[in-house]
Amino acid sequence: MPSKKTYAISAILLAAAGFGAGGLYTALKDDTFADCGGGVATGAASIGGPFTLVSETGATVTAAEVIDGPALIYFGYTFCPDVCPVDAAMMAETADMLAARGTPVKTVFISIDPERDTPEVLADFTDNLHPDMIGLTGPVEAVEAAKSAYKVYGAKAAGDDPEFYLMDHSAFIYLMAAPDRFLTIFRHGAAPQDMAETASCYLDALAAGA
Repeated sequence: MPSKKTYAISAILLAAAGFGAGGLYTALKDDTFADCGGGVATGAASIGGPFTLVSETGATVTAAEVIDGPALIYFGYTFCPDVCPVDAAMMAETADMLAARGTPVKTVFISIDPERDTPEVLADFTDNLHPDMIGLTGPVEAVEAAKSAYKVYGAKAAGDDPEFYLMDHSAFIYLMAAPDRFLTIFRHGAAPQDMAETASCYLDALAAGA
């Protein structure tokens, strides 16, 4: 389980990124999404962007190839004892609910622990959660670039064990319409039903305004 340090650091980073209480909507708003929880801050356009990573199949892929439509994105690691598998399972359940509504989304799990999360390890992890979930890893530099694009915090927790270490990390699910089109975030512990309702609102509004 992430340490208290995780949440303290995350709170600082969230405030800086505009994710604090009410902070997401302090920038200029896009009224397209006014009915979906206050609109989406166009100032959050800095969330997301291009990346080049390695998929669970071993193929090198870009953000444009992976996020070629609506997608739920999560940054975590497979050795995570509780938070990551729970959030990833909630993301998968949300995707199934959206598919049943006729609003399919991709689910993408990006590793913050590329030293251990090889494509093979990620494939086992994501296949157990959802048959269509995409796992991404890659060289440390590439993963760090993706983390920076999404304002993600992730670092090894204190400890001397080189193999069984934990990671301190932020825990958010991002709803993206494109690699550079951030819509909203869902915090750890959000209920799939609520996530599906909110995501439907954003995606329906996006389609109507297209």
